[in-house]
Amino acid sequence: MQETNTDDKDSFGRKDSRGNWSPDKPISYGPVFTWPPKPKVLFKWFFGLPGYLFPWNVPYAIAAIGIWLYLTPSLKHFQTLSLSWFGVVLARNLVLALLVYGAWHLWLYAFRKQGTTFKYNRKWPDKSSERFTFNNQTYDNMFWTLASGVPIWTCYEVLLLWAYANGYASMISPVENPIAFIALFFLVPFVHEVGFYFAHRFLHWPPLYRIAHQLHHRNTNPGPWSGLSMHPIEHVIYFASILIFFVVPAHPIHMINLASRLGVAPAQGHTGFDRLVTGEDKSVDASYYAHYLHHKYFEVNYADGMVPLDKWFGSFHDGTPEAHEAMKHRRRKRGIWPSAVSRKT
Repeated sequence: MQETNTDDKDSFGRKDSRGNWSPDKPISYGPVFTWPPKPKVLFKWFFGLPGYLFPWNVPYAIAAIGIWLYLTPSLKHFQTLSLSWFGVVLARNLVLALLVYGAWHLWLYAFRKQGTTFKYNRKWPDKSSERFTFNNQTYDNMFWTLASGVPIWTCYEVLLLWAYANGYASMISPVENPIAFIALFFLVPFVHEVGFYFAHRFLHWPPLYRIAHQLHHRNTNPGPWSGLSMHPIEHVIYFASILIFFVVPAHPIHMINLASRLGVAPAQGHTGFDRLVTGEDKSVDASYYAHYLHHKYFEVNYADGMVPLDKWFGSFHDGTPEAHEAMKHRRRKRGIWPSAVSRKT
C-alpha cells in the first residue's frame, strides 16, 4: 500500500474512450507458489505493504480476537441453542456489516470523495433498473446482504459455537498449543481462498447459476454492497467453508476470523476502484481488478488471487490484451463468438 503521487496516475493505468479506467500492470500472484523459490521476494511480499500480513490479514486477525473477547458471549451460553444468543450474535454481525460496507460505500459512492479517479467503470450504481430489487442497485445489494447474508453467516457461526461448547468441534488452547494457535492465523487466508474458489466454480454450474448465482452477477458494475449481495442458496454455499472447523482442531477465534472475513471482506473486493486517494497528490493501492474482471466477463478469475488456482485450472485473466485474446479463443472453441465478449466491455 505504498503511497504515490496521483498527478502521475496515468503511469498506473489508462482510460478508454468511454472513460473506464484500467491498470497497466498485469495482475500477478504472490510468490508463495513460485518455483524455484525466491526467498528475498517472498520475504518482501510477506512483510511488505501491500503484502501477506498487511493491509488485511493482520487487521482481520486482531478484529477476530476483539470480537471473541468483547463481543461474543462465553461458550457456556451456547451449550443449548436459543434464539436469544442467536440474536446477540446476529445483532453484532449486522452492526459489523453496516460499519464496514457502509464506510466503503459512503466514502466512495455517497460522498464520492475521489470522483471517478481510478474507478474501473465511470458509471455509478443503477438507481432505476428493473434488474434489481426495488429497481435500485444499492437498495437491492443492501437488502440481500442484510436480510440473507448476515443471518446465514450468523447461523454458521452459532452452529460452530454450539459445537465448541458441546465438544463436537475440537478446541485448542493458546496456552497449551501456542505454536498451533498462531500458525492457524496464517492458514485462515488460504482456507478462505481455496474454499471460495471451489464454491465459486460450483456456483457457475449452469443450473445453479440460473437458480442462485445470477442474482450476484446482476452487478456487472459492482460497488461495496454488491460483495455479499447473493441469493440465500449462494450464501449457504459461500459460508460453508466455516464447517472445516468440525474436522480441524482450532480455537473459536480462528473460526470467527474466517467467518468475519467471509462476512465483510467482499466489501473491499467490490469497491470498483483500483486505488484510494489519500490526499491532494497521494494514493494507495487497493486493487481487486481480478475480481472486477470476473464481474465483467463472468468466467475468469474465480479466486481472489493469492493462490494461483485460476492459472492452474485455465481461467486466469491478468488484464492484458494477450489474456483477453486467450479468453476469446476459449470462447470460440465453445461456440461463443468474440462479439459476445465485446458487448460486455
